[in-house]
Amino acid sequence: MPNRIHVAFVAGLLATAAFGIAQTTPVIKEVPMKSTSPASGKQMYSTYCAVCHGVDGKGGGPAAAALKEPPTNLAQLARDNGGKFPDAHIYSVLQFGMETTAHGTKDMPIWGPALRSLDRGSPAPEMEEHQRLANLTNYLKTLQQQ
Repeated sequence: MPNRIHVAFVAGLLATAAFGIAQTTPVIKEVPMKSTSPASGKQMYSTYCAVCHGVDGKGGGPAAAALKEPPTNLAQLARDNGGKFPDAHIYSVLQFGMETTAHGTKDMPIWGPALRSLDRGSPAPEMEEHQRLANLTNYLKTLQQQ
């Protein structure tokens, strides 16, 4: 009889824990912008993008579950654009955000002003912003899969 009570007690605890986990809503913690090198698209991607889009760009980052819409699969941008990577479009999205929500949500940060804020006090902040956006765009090109 004590074994049955023990088994029932453990089963009850597991069911309660499972229900509690299922009811938890993930929350994205906001943190200050961390400075990165404008020369490293990979470092910028790892620091700013991978948390939602995942290390491989497929949309499985640790914060993805907390978003209303799943993040775009960045590894398929060329495939979704007839086999050609949309450099200018990606650069523009990073700088100004999405013009419409037809291809995603407006939840993604607009990185132009955020990246520009890292270069305040620089002798050529516009040039550094361009370098950041160009190198990040070029890094995204390396993530493409067929």
